[in-house]
Amino acid sequence: MKSVYDIQQYLKRFGSYIYLGDRLADLEMLEFEVRELYRSQLIEPKEYQTAILILKREIALERDKQKKG
Repeated sequence: MKSVYDIQQYLKRFGSYIYLGDRLADLEMLEFEVRELYRSQLIEPKEYQTAILILKREIALERDKQKKG
């Protein structure tokens, strides 16, 4: 996984399709889904860590963009 798109495609394998129409809400929901899959032991720790790091970075970027805009 290298991008948010990769995470979305990964989650589709588990039946999770997320689109709320708000980028920040989408990212937060993706983060929630990844955490739940990890808690359920459906994804490996390395996949979890990678996905969470990507999502945290994107969430921070989106919040900064919203503050400036």
